[in-house]
Amino acid sequence: MVTQVISEEQLDLSKPVIRKKAITAKNDATLRTEIDCGEFGILVTDEPVPHGGTGDGPSPLQTVLGALCGCESVTFCRTAKDLGFRYRGIEFEAMYSIDIRGRLGDRTVRPHFQTVRVQAMVDTDEPEARLQQVVEETEARCPVFNLLKDAQVKLEMLWVRRGAK
Repeated sequence: MVTQVISEEQLDLSKPVIRKKAITAKNDATLRTEIDCGEFGILVTDEPVPHGGTGDGPSPLQTVLGALCGCESVTFCRTAKDLGFRYRGIEFEAMYSIDIRGRLGDRTVRPHFQTVRVQAMVDTDEPEARLQQVVEETEARCPVFNLLKDAQVKLEMLWVRRGAK
């Protein structure tokens, strides 16, 4: 085991800073999967009953959509702090479209999202131009957003400034 203590000034960000996370998952030959997130508990993904599942949890694609909203939230929060942007919260509405022919075996059709649409309502008194700065930086930094973008998913993001009521 190697332990080091350094000051922030000694941190060399010119070298990769790799963070590793791990989960385990278990499936019992059904559409239901239990994902063990360690100290954060168990997450269950499943399919709705009409699609052959038990309906015990969100579909894996819904969890990806949730991961996008969660990742945008975290990244926005960090970016807002870096840029001195004040806000009270964000509410997301998200949806996706998929052509299920790909999932059913048609190799000419992508088996993942065709389109993802997200509306993010940002509760802030900051001007719209400042929100635009934070959004641009957030989207450049957000891992899940960029994962979907790199997969050539059509992403439609609408960020709405909602001031004090």
